[in-house]
Parts: sequence; C-alpha cells; structure tokens
Amino acid sequence: MKRYASLFLVALLSGATTLGGYKLFVEKDFGKKSIITQASENYSRTVGIGPENIDFTLAAENTVHTVVHVKNVSVRTVYNPIMQFFYGSNGGAQQQEQIGTGSGVIISEDGYIVTNNHVIKDATELEVTLNNKKVYKAKLIGTDAKMDIALLKIDTEDKLPYSTFADSDQVKVGEWVLAVGNPYNLTSTVTAGIVSAKARNLDTNGIQSFLQTDAAVNPGNSGGALVNNRGELIGINTMISSPTGSYAGYSFAIPSNITRKIIEDIMEFGNVQRGALGIVGNEINGQTSKELGIKETQGYYISKVLKNSGAEKSGLQKGDVIIKLDNQPITTYPELTGYISAKRPNDRINVTVIRDGKNQVIPVTLVKNDIINTDFKGLELENIDASDKKRFKIDYGVKIKEVSNDRLKPYENELSGSIILTIDGAKAIDVETVSKLANDKGENQGVSIEMINKLGQIIRIII
Repeated sequence: MKRYASLFLVALLSGATTLGGYKLFVEKDFGKKSIITQASENYSRTVGIGPENIDFTLAAENTVHTVVHVKNVSVRTVYNPIMQFFYGSNGGAQQQEQIGTGSGVIISEDGYIVTNNHVIKDATELEVTLNNKKVYKAKLIGTDAKMDIALLKIDTEDKLPYSTFADSDQVKVGEWVLAVGNPYNLTSTVTAGIVSAKARNLDTNGIQSFLQTDAAVNPGNSGGALVNNRGELIGINTMISSPTGSYAGYSFAIPSNITRKIIEDIMEFGNVQRGALGIVGNEINGQTSKELGIKETQGYYISKVLKNSGAEKSGLQKGDVIIKLDNQPITTYPELTGYISAKRPNDRINVTVIRDGKNQVIPVTLVKNDIINTDFKGLELENIDASDKKRFKIDYGVKIKEVSNDRLKPYENELSGSIILTIDGAKAIDVETVSKLANDKGENQGVSIEMINKLGQIIRIII
C-alpha cells in the first residue's frame, strides 16, 4: 500500500510539474500570439501574428472633422443659336450658373484649407461646409495648376481641427490607409485600403509621382484626405482610374511632401518656387541597358545636361546613371521628379551616380526652373515667367531666346520672344519637357510647332 501511495505521489508531482511548465511557457506564448500554419506539398512553416487588430476608428474620428465640403459656383455664357441667327453673334446670350463640388482638408486651426485646383477652377464664389454643418465663404489664396493644388482660407473665430502632414517618402507599399471625403455630396465618407504603389506615372502634364491606393474614391472625393492609420495626412486624393467615371479599383493621391511644399511656397512667396536639377534622360531597364551598352539595369540614365542648370555646374555628365537622391533610391523617372518637386531653388541635394562602374556622390544645388535653357532644332529655349503668363494668358510654354538655325536666321526678329505652345501636338510645358521630346525624335526628323508671336498671334511652322 505504501508502494502505491509513493507511486501516486510521484505521478501527482510529475503532472503538476508538466502542467506548471505548460502554463508558464506554452500557454503564455499562446496568449501573446496566434499561430497560423502555412502548408504546401513540400513544406510547412509557422508565422506569428501580433494580437492587436488594425483599428481605424480613432484615425477616422479625427480626420472626418478636418475634411470639408467645397462648393464651387461659376457662371458661363450660353448662346441661343436661333437668336444669334436673327440678332447677330451676341443675340440670345444668357448667364448660366454652374455648381461643382469637391472636398478639402483643413491644415491649420485658423482656417487654411488645401484642395485640388480642378475643384475650384473658374469659381466666382466658393463655399465651405465643415463637418459640424457650419458654412463659410472661402477666398482663394493661391493655386498651382501644374500640380493641381489650391489653397483656400475661411475666416472664423473658432479654433478648427486640422490634419498634420506625414512624410510621404516614408510611406510603404502595402500600408493601410483611409480616404476621407464627400463623394456624390455624401458628407464625411470614410473608405479603407492599402497603398498599392508609389511614384506612379500617369503621363499627366503636371505631377508624375502619385500615390496609388485601392481605397474607394469617387467623384466628390477630389481634394479630400488620404491618411495613415494614425490619422496623419499622406496625400490629397485627386483622381481615379476608371472606364466609367466611378471607382473601379484604383485611385491616386498627390503625396503630402509635394502638397506641403506647394502650400508653404504660396503662403510665403505668393507663388510656387520650382527647383530644377536640369537633366534629360531615360529610366533604365533590361532592354534600355542593352541599347545603351551599360551594365546597370536600374536607375536614371542622363542623356543630356541642360545649360545653366545645377547639374551642369556640379559636373554631372552624359552617361551618368543616377541611383540615389540624398537617401532616396531612384529607379524610375517618377521617383526622381517626385523628390525634386518637393525641393526649392538653392536647395542642395546629394546625387549618387554610377560613372565608369564606380559610385560617386555629387552635391548639386538646384536652380530656379526658369533659369535653365536648352537647344531645340537650332532654337535656344527658356522657360516663360509670370509676366509672360499674364501677358499672353497662358499657363505653360517655352520662349525662344535666340535663333542659331541658319535656315531660320532670316526670321530671327519675328521668332525671338515668341512662345512655343506645342510640338507635334504635345504641350511644351517647360524646357525639360521639350528636351525630352527632342530626345525621342531623330535629328533630321521634321516637327510641327505651334506658337504665339510677340503680337499675340498664333502661328504654325514646320522645321
């Protein structure tokens, strides 16, 4: 009997020890994480998942109070063709009011609001409705049509909730995001998704470095907020990719770093200060690498350095391959332009290039965009300035500074000072755009040019 009692006591102690060990080591770990087993035909592995679930409620609650509804009232003149027939060109003219809507984001407690330029374009009256239903008249402080950003201001004695800017360069593909806006006049609509891609190029005439997300964005969301799961502003929703005009899978936002720089420029200088690197080139991939006869398969190949540019002054050369700007890796043209777009003239950046098979870091001071110039078909071109835009009522183009083409020399007086608008139907946005167009055409290939001469007349020539 004593023998059985001893065995029972040993078994009891062994069981207690085992149970205690399980409680201490195994069950404790199960409390910390759940275990998912991923199995295939040949192997299996375990992956740990943290216990916290993604919770957007706080980010959503904070953001909806900073997103506003923007109402754009514009007036256009419409004509009755029958009245025109009887009473001439001005007969039957009527003023017709049009109303457009969009979203905006409060970025300061005293009432500054950022939205898209296309939301407020041609407005004769702007009205802003806050999430608490209060309505204010808004005034336009400034715009950047190229980057599709506008800054508004409302006057209020109340301190308003506002969104803080995050560093959009640090956003990761796959990161959860919220889109907040007013689609179809539905106030305070929140949708969730992930960042699908960064530095997305949509071949627009302005910004070429969008954040792409699969958060649902529809008409009316333009100008609204794209925020991370902490409620920080990482982008301004601006467009969708859809065959129907409604959400069909992807939407695009202007990165917060570009937006913030534009807004600060408008507030400090009254216009946007654009810094320029001053190069023309191509993205490198497997095929272009073979065509160029180089080993590198990623980066940006410099095919031309523009005159008077920071690139020229710093010693960047044709044949250099840019792989990094400061600490930002560069593999595509949108990544390069996106980084430069957040900089100003006289900003200094470190450009890492591959030259003769070796990495070099070259400091470059960016110059003002309208200082650099280029040669195109024997025409020395420079960017237009604010006075040119105002005089000719245009927002893009390049000015002919000098004529070196022998065939065009007899017409130098007429051509000098003229502003080129299009080349073979493509908009001549600036000298970098023209240089890229020239780079894509053969030296002896003819081109059709549309321009405004010094008298304001539209003329077309073929070179």
